Amino acid sequence: MEQELKDKIESLIKSEKVFLFMKGTPEMPQCGFSAGVVSTLKQQGISFGSFNVLSDMNIREGIKEYTNWPTIPQLYINGEFVGGHDITVQMAQSGELKKKIG
Repeated sequence: MEQELKDKIESLIKSEKVFLFMKGTPEMPQCGFSAGVVSTLKQQGISFGSFNVLSDMNIREGIKEYTNWPTIPQLYINGEFVGGHDITVQMAQSGELKKKIG
């Protein structure tokens, strides 16, 4: 991965305490899994930043390489990769998601 792309990804991740790489926007998700994570975060009252990977193919492919995680959405908390849709939903149901955010 090029350093410039890695720096851009890290800058996005660090721009908010909770950050989501998703397909579409929180207002108009473009896939069911992205919509599910957005819904889960909103139900938990968690504010978050996001990036629409459909708007930038370099970020879309780069984020998969960055985390070695093949799918989108990808959720980060405090700069740390948490997981995708299923992990986010499970963490919300167990109360672990809010604990991780602090």
